[in-house]
Amino acid sequence: MTTLDEVCRRARALPCSPALLPRLIALLERHDTEIGELAQLIQVDPALAAATVRMANSAYFGAASPAATVSEAVLRLGVRELYRLAALSLTARWMEIEVDGYRWEAGDFCRASLINAVAADTLARRTGAVEPDLAYTCGLVHEIGKLAVAFSCGASFPAIRTRRIALGGTWLEAETDVLGFNHAGVGARLLAEWRFPEACVVVAERNPPDGSIPAVHRALAAHVHAARHLAASFGAGQGEDAFLYTLDSALLDEHGLGPAVLEAALPAILERASRLLHEKLSTGRIVF
Repeated sequence: MTTLDEVCRRARALPCSPALLPRLIALLERHDTEIGELAQLIQVDPALAAATVRMANSAYFGAASPAATVSEAVLRLGVRELYRLAALSLTARWMEIEVDGYRWEAGDFCRASLINAVAADTLARRTGAVEPDLAYTCGLVHEIGKLAVAFSCGASFPAIRTRRIALGGTWLEAETDVLGFNHAGVGARLLAEWRFPEACVVVAERNPPDGSIPAVHRALAAHVHAARHLAASFGAGQGEDAFLYTLDSALLDEHGLGPAVLEAALPAILERASRLLHEKLSTGRIVF
């Protein structure tokens, strides 16, 4: 039987891990960060550096002359656009590793994660209760343990499936019974090792959230929990576990995320997800 330590070790060895993202977040949160520092860090990842220059030179920004360097591109993009680009570039490549496990098709895990992120960000902007960029990050990575479990424990999925069908309950409970751990614990361990913000680690570990979640993270967990529910309702990128979890309606109501609020947010989430994924909203491999 594969252990939790072994699953995390194998995940850390996968190429293109998002470990650079927390370092970029830390720089962006500082008020005295200089453009040169950001450019220097971005250039550690050649693909991210190329994407940064490419976006800065896109028609969207309509500059009279092209950015020739990463520093020029960073200056043109601004902090918010740079952050979104980096989050997509650094996580999407890792999320596109081919695994089955949850009966995903190519691109499904990445697609579902991006819709989660858009939904969490949209809800945060509407309620004003949590910082939208943090909600976006947590929505993007809070289920990242699924990829690690699918990569390392594929042979155990028939037993997980059989256990869940026979005894009922949630998919998370079935994973725990068969493996001795679950994807929420794996995700939290990896995010902590990659030095993601504590909030991201806590939300990943308490997924779905329960009464033990610290009060300081409770509102964020509620927004990400609601985002996961909305993303699942779209159906895009969802695995077989999509609705095999417990929705905490009381937690959502506590933070102003009742059914009417969620329903009203759906068109905006769908519009933003469609702009981001274009023809890949429902199917196909995703490349940023």
